[in-house]
Amino acid sequence: MNTNTTKDPLHGLTLETIVSGLVKHYGWEDLGHQINIRCFTSDPSIKSSLKFLRKTPWARKKVESLYLSTQNCVWKK
Repeated sequence: MNTNTTKDPLHGLTLETIVSGLVKHYGWEDLGHQINIRCFTSDPSIKSSLKFLRKTPWARKKVESLYLSTQNCVWKK
């Protein structure tokens, strides 16, 4: 029996889902404090954030890392 499983905890999640989840959890202001990038601090929107994060690997890694740590805290409750 061949089952394809992935160990990537972000597998199947879109970047939009990740950013939306963080905005729902933190709000734009606190998210901008957590990750100080302009797309979160200056006139933030999902659309502008996705555009920036898709072009900027280091920022996307920070967002994904924060999402995972946030999910770990939620799961432990």
